[in-house]
Amino acid sequence: MTGLLRYQGALLLRSQRWIAPLLLYTAFLAAGIRPGDPLLDSLGFAAAGLVPVTAWLVRVCVTNEPDAARDCAAAAAGPVRVHAAALLTALGGALLAGAAGTAAVLLLGDCGRAEHVDPQEAALAGAVAALTCALTGAAVGALCSRPLLRPTGVAVPAGGLGSLLAWGLAGSPARSAVTALVEGSRAHSVTLPVAPFAGALALACAAGGLACLVGARRS
Repeated sequence: MTGLLRYQGALLLRSQRWIAPLLLYTAFLAAGIRPGDPLLDSLGFAAAGLVPVTAWLVRVCVTNEPDAARDCAAAAAGPVRVHAAALLTALGGALLAGAAGTAAVLLLGDCGRAEHVDPQEAALAGAVAALTCALTGAAVGALCSRPLLRPTGVAVPAGGLGSLLAWGLAGSPARSAVTALVEGSRAHSVTLPVAPFAGALALACAAGGLACLVGARRS
């Protein structure tokens, strides 16, 4: 699996298709975060932006290879492992972006002084929320990309709609994690979004597993 991850990472970097999602995330942060903003609110905003970015990166990674190259990789390592490596590469890229975004918020925020919260606890809660939103985005991307949805005209709108539902649908792990931070900001307390993280992890594993199995049957 390590070799496949390196291969997928090299494909992603060389394709330069990661630039557009990164620019989207940067613009999202620039539009919604200002120096001195409440720390927990800003951490929640930064985490929320990872949902569409991760979904986009998943589509990039699972469609990066030409069909012939993907068939060769699947023949050598198995279609399940190849698809899983693509999904994990996308998630890893999103987590790197999320780590940078969280660090930027910690540098620009008020460090919890106005909220009377512990900055270290806030940073941990923000990191868990970012991971939760990235996993939710990975689930959206896995369900709205190859092999489940192949046509671009269907997959791209489905990914956008799925990201919107992840933001607004009651019970969504991403929404629950961001809400926990926002409510914590109002209550001047920090609550780790552990339950949303567990839900997002289960959702991502289920969606990724389904995509891998479908890909194996269609290969």
